[in-house]
Amino acid sequence: MMYFEIEDFEALRAALHEMCSRFFAERIPEEAVYHCRLVADELLSNVLQHGGGKAFFRAGREGDKIFLAVRGENEFRPPEKSALADVFSERGRGLYLVDRFCESRDYSETDGIRVFVRIS
Repeated sequence: MMYFEIEDFEALRAALHEMCSRFFAERIPEEAVYHCRLVADELLSNVLQHGGGKAFFRAGREGDKIFLAVRGENEFRPPEKSALADVFSERGRGLYLVDRFCESRDYSETDGIRVFVRIS
């Protein structure tokens, strides 16, 4: 399992690079690694922009799935269902995209947002 505390976008890039390198070393298919990077980047960027402080990030493999867990220092709880924003909106697509690339998503007070990406 990997664990990162991320305070800025430079640390975010470094964490995503390390996560991808470790997943490739585990021979996880490129498409699954790409999906994990996209999802982690979206969730972590949102925490850094709106979460007030550090982002806490864990990633690891559980059988044929990869889990990603992201939480910030604030009490943000994402909506249970995502919706696609209007085509002219500048925001509001992130959680929708996360849900399209993940098999499931949940929330807990300790883990924050937790998603699962299937390895195919």
